[in-house]
Amino acid sequence: MFRPIFAQRPCARLVRLALAGSLTISATAGAQSNDPVLEEITVVARSQYYGNNVVTDSMKMQQSPVTSINALIDNLPGVSIQEGDAYGFDDWSTTIAVRGFQISLDEQQIGTTLDGIPNGGSGYGGGAKANRYLDSANLRTVTVSQGTADIASRSLDALGGTIDFVSDDPEENARIRFQGSVGEYDAQRYYARVDTGRFAGDNRVWISASHQSASDWVNGAAENERDHIAAKLVSELGRVDVTAYLSYDDIHEDNYQRLFSPEEYASNPEWDRLTDTWTGIPYVDQVHRRGWSTLRENLLAYVKASMEVTSDLRLSAGVYYHDNEGRGDWIPPYLVDVVNDQGGPQSEFLGLTSTNGGGALGQIFFVDGAGNTLSPRADCVSSITFPYGGAGPNYDPACYPAGAIPVQSYRHTNYEKERTGFMLDAEWASNLAGQDNTLRAGLWYEDQERGETRTWQKLTDARVGIEFDKVPYWTQYDRTYPQEVLKWYAEDSLQLGRVQLTLGAKQFLVDLERRDNFGESSDVRLNSDSDVLFSGGILWETPIEGLELFAGYAENFKAIYDEILERPESDLDSLEPETAENLEAGLRYRNGDLYLTATAFQIDFENRIIFLSPESDAGPNYLIGTNGTYFNAGGIESDGIELTADFRVSDSLSLYSAFTLNDASYVGTGDSAIDAGLGIQPGKDVVGIPDQQLVVSLDWNRDNLAAGISGKYTGERPIRLDNSWVADDYTTVDAYITLNGGALGGSSSNWSVTLLLNNAFDEGYLGGIAGQGAWIGAPRTISASVTLDL
Repeated sequence: MFRPIFAQRPCARLVRLALAGSLTISATAGAQSNDPVLEEITVVARSQYYGNNVVTDSMKMQQSPVTSINALIDNLPGVSIQEGDAYGFDDWSTTIAVRGFQISLDEQQIGTTLDGIPNGGSGYGGGAKANRYLDSANLRTVTVSQGTADIASRSLDALGGTIDFVSDDPEENARIRFQGSVGEYDAQRYYARVDTGRFAGDNRVWISASHQSASDWVNGAAENERDHIAAKLVSELGRVDVTAYLSYDDIHEDNYQRLFSPEEYASNPEWDRLTDTWTGIPYVDQVHRRGWSTLRENLLAYVKASMEVTSDLRLSAGVYYHDNEGRGDWIPPYLVDVVNDQGGPQSEFLGLTSTNGGGALGQIFFVDGAGNTLSPRADCVSSITFPYGGAGPNYDPACYPAGAIPVQSYRHTNYEKERTGFMLDAEWASNLAGQDNTLRAGLWYEDQERGETRTWQKLTDARVGIEFDKVPYWTQYDRTYPQEVLKWYAEDSLQLGRVQLTLGAKQFLVDLERRDNFGESSDVRLNSDSDVLFSGGILWETPIEGLELFAGYAENFKAIYDEILERPESDLDSLEPETAENLEAGLRYRNGDLYLTATAFQIDFENRIIFLSPESDAGPNYLIGTNGTYFNAGGIESDGIELTADFRVSDSLSLYSAFTLNDASYVGTGDSAIDAGLGIQPGKDVVGIPDQQLVVSLDWNRDNLAAGISGKYTGERPIRLDNSWVADDYTTVDAYITLNGGALGGSSSNWSVTLLLNNAFDEGYLGGIAGQGAWIGAPRTISASVTLDL
């Protein structure tokens, strides 16, 4: 429902504060920027009718090159990044929150693009966040539109705005760069990039390759590795500008586990309950860290061309291709009985069959040497107390005869996705009744097919270790999810003196299917079209030099996504796409060394699709999958203010600060019985959303030395829907120091050395939140990097 901005909600009363005092802007570059020699970089918030912010080089300096690029936006207003791993090596535990919206195991509510190319979704099952496409050393910047994205933005997830990661262009002059990084928890990274400089006219290319690895910070059991190869071409062919990009990413991550009660966290806040030692007892070994894994390969390629047809008309077009494959692993403490062996030896244990489809007849826990199922003694009481509160006699080897053989599965959920897309944009500048007018219009088409299978392999010998048979004894399901997307948009901007008026409309036409390749369930076809969605706003360049005011409105949309079709028994008749109305107003002010922004926002979010995790304190149900069940349950109301400021105190010192106040709460379904059944209480705070955030950063540089320190306060965040468990507020501090060479000793090469300290005071806290559980935040981490340019 549309409501006037600032009305009714508590944060609205702070609008005058938002408009009167805000603090965001200059910084110093360093070893992770394009040039080891320090240079002044200015924070840019683009002049638009909606709020937006851009990552600076000083923000890059606060993160190791080993770290995921997702972490770079954490200091922007309205943004909260939580990663369970010290270097972001775990997609399973990564959550991104912007205002009242999130990317997590539960949600995909924020659009993500790379150079304007859609990422194809950020969900764990078949999606890919930006760190799968772009190396940290090849990143130029990141633009975050916290509420209203540019109307041309290509995403089906942009309820809460869009994050656009921008890759670095090739250098004007030839250059070879080497970079090496080391850090705690066995972190290593090696990176090389070659820039050709200009050649054969107006062509520039870079090619890069990197390898990095690390273990986990809890018990050092993880074996995380990533290989990344990328290249980019920028070419000027007469009036046509061409950009091409190619990246290949291959990663293996061992996961972290959530905690599901405050008592569990209080009893040992430094252990996520995954183990590093193989015991030979399947019930205990189901939480062996190396059996909780994420494996992904991503190939992305695009070509874009832009041409100035006339002085008033510009056309742009692009095509892209994306291939994603991988799997998610668990190790259930049993074999699934899927073949009726008539009381004889179990074929699943002996490896005699590979079954496609069908249901589970039961579970096999222990067998004798011939493969016959054994049963525990009737009077046995299990002495196993870990994990998940302990086990029954079926799982306890002490309840079986001597010589009983434990059995265990390696369960793979296998993901594949292939996307091909096309984009066309036009921009026509004209004069309307003596006033400048710009008309933009465009199309986006994407053909996507995602495949998912689930296979169960037997551990070769559960007494010995995690190695498994390559041929599955059971393929539980095999499904394909074709999807077609067509988006059109049109927007007109009219300049009336100092005032710019913008009005736009867009629509998404989405067809989605599920095909059961085993023919065991009915195929499903869904139409997830949006209504025509309107947006518009006003931008006023005031008579006060450097001050502009803006206000805007946008209707945001999230299509029904294919993961909800993974449960063939689900009733989808009443499921609707999610919608949100975003209203914001604010100011931007620039005066010499001072830059200020303030934004007040209000969001009404309807028809929210709720996720119900299959995990609980009783442990996972391995047979029903990782994605739980979905349903519409009212929505969310969110309003707040975002203030940023950047002030260059002197030639050597700059100060940056960002403050966010956010009041996000659930709206009920209108039926108290349904709300109670779903665990939703209208008015309760939204899970995972901090009520307050404050960032303060200082950056200093002189001659060949640069240093900086940044602190971020994150307020309380509910973990459970009923708010009965709330993560405490916390403050983390990051610091860096960089020595730049090149000029020393008359060398023609540039070099730099950076020492980085994340979470410097070793603050203990709960990080990412999903499925009514929370991951433990990473402790203090020290890393160092060396960069050499030739």
